[in-house]
Amino acid sequence: MSDQKLRCALAYRLESGSAVMLAKYDYASQYESHGGAASDETTLYGGKDKNYGEAVAAVIRNDPPGGLGETGTIGGFKVVQSDQHQVVYGSDMDGICLAVITGLNYPSRVAIQMLQELYASFIQKVGSEAASAPENSLSRKVKSLMADACKKYDDLEKMDKASSIINKVDGVKSQMQSNISDMLKNTEKADSLAEKSDALNEQASVFKKKSTDLRKQMAWKNLKMTLLLGGLVIIILMVILVPLIRRSKN
Repeated sequence: MSDQKLRCALAYRLESGSAVMLAKYDYASQYESHGGAASDETTLYGGKDKNYGEAVAAVIRNDPPGGLGETGTIGGFKVVQSDQHQVVYGSDMDGICLAVITGLNYPSRVAIQMLQELYASFIQKVGSEAASAPENSLSRKVKSLMADACKKYDDLEKMDKASSIINKVDGVKSQMQSNISDMLKNTEKADSLAEKSDALNEQASVFKKKSTDLRKQMAWKNLKMTLLLGGLVIIILMVILVPLIRRSKN
């Protein structure tokens, strides 16, 4: 899934090397599966029998957020990618960890911005419950928060000017490539016509030369025929006239 779409938003509580999932929202309205072996907990989406919540928990356990900031803020962000997805996550000093799953081309800086904004709303609404809430017990309470955040940040052109500019540049680039391709095709056609024209000119030159040679050959043949006929006429006249002249003298 090498795209720029948001897939899921999740919330965890980190404690004693584990990650307890408190809430999840599947913006893509489906479970994502990496399709790997069921025992493979190191891939982003785990085995094909695991849902995305458990898979992301495994990612967080293997590589917890680091360098956390002040109390009441989320930090220590990390980005983990597979061949199909990426997960961006961070945590506060109390172990409340938020994560988002996106396509590989989704800008991680925008995902972090989303998590920072979602964290403020999450703490305001369920912060007092998050420290002791059972697994997956806050999904209903924060569903609207996660849904609104996903919907808002799924529109990259509005949320990220850089992405908007990049998309416009890509559009212009695509149009330019199309124009250049058309120009190259026209150039190839022009080159082909030029080659055909040169070939025709060459053939015309050869034909002209052959025609000139043929005319010279025909002229020489006509001259020889004329000389031959002239000589023959002279001989005939001599044969006829010489005896007559001799007789007239006698």
